[in-house]
Amino acid sequence: MTIKARTLLPALGTILLAAGCGGQTAGSAPGAIAVQAGDDACKLSTTSAPAGTIRFDITNTGSQVTEFYLYGEGDRVLSEVENIGPGLTRQLVVEVPQGGKYTTACKPGMQGDGIRGEFTVTGSASAQNGAATQAVADYKRYVDEQADQLKAGTARFAAAVKAGDVEQAKQLYASARLPWERIEPVAESFGDLDPRMDGREADLEQGQQFTGFHRLEKDLWVTGPQPDTPAIADQLLADVDQLVAQTRTVQLTPAGIANGAKELLDEVATGKVTGEEETFSHTDLWDFRANVDGAKQVVTTLRPVLSAKDPQLLAVLDQKFAAVDALLARYQVGDGFKLYTELTPEQVKELASAVDALGEPLSKTAGVVAQ
Repeated sequence: MTIKARTLLPALGTILLAAGCGGQTAGSAPGAIAVQAGDDACKLSTTSAPAGTIRFDITNTGSQVTEFYLYGEGDRVLSEVENIGPGLTRQLVVEVPQGGKYTTACKPGMQGDGIRGEFTVTGSASAQNGAATQAVADYKRYVDEQADQLKAGTARFAAAVKAGDVEQAKQLYASARLPWERIEPVAESFGDLDPRMDGREADLEQGQQFTGFHRLEKDLWVTGPQPDTPAIADQLLADVDQLVAQTRTVQLTPAGIANGAKELLDEVATGKVTGEEETFSHTDLWDFRANVDGAKQVVTTLRPVLSAKDPQLLAVLDQKFAAVDALLARYQVGDGFKLYTELTPEQVKELASAVDALGEPLSKTAGVVAQ
């Protein structure tokens, strides 16, 4: 999970195009909707747009790190951009093919429901081209496969937990999470499921129960099994079942899945390469590998589209992915990886630099696909 419960990916189809990893200090791009995101206000230059590709340029005019969301019906997150520092501008590009009522929100401090406003989309957008449609179909199959693997792996892990076999459960923990990490932006799009399944203790909000993978991680590596540990495992299994059912009906777009690839790299940059995700087991490099694999799968499915629209970008992506792969290979041990705590600060810095170098061209992918 990210620093906090973040959700993404498209019900109707969305993309997020981050302006590089660190954001930028620039004005609005032509045709973009300017958003002034302050500490106590969220002002848009317009609150309506025609269906299709909608671009928001969000400038943080406040004093806290902020984020911006576009919600659909039922508070379903269509897309979001986060970690916008004071004075920085980041771009959010969203595909909204159907008209209707939507909601925008700025979240100063990246907490709570945020400062909300109505947003209207008019008309409807044209269908995708053939290559793009095929890419979505291919990626949807990948999501379904990963969801099935998540269910099977979690069942084995939970069985070991409930049997009190701590050592076996530890052995199964990291591998059980891999499918989740590969499709994390999709998995995180289902509201409360993400914080229940993947919430970290350090990110809990007031009154929120510590559950899911990371609660079991703590039970296994720190406290030992607790009286409610079996119940936590049962709830995780039930949540996985719900997730699998919801992935079957999720609707994706080419730009939306491209956005998900960038989100996966953001996951690596903000949680895995810092060692914050797996605080108790220190199995962060397993998650790191899975996030990168998920991002590579997106590029693979979009390859025909990218090859036609921007072959140079595709070549750079291939080069940067290869660099990250080569670095990760140094830390592979059998079917797994070294623990995060076994890495030196220099090695962590080298990994972080490679992720940043990949994140920059990957942030352009959604925009290219949306052209």
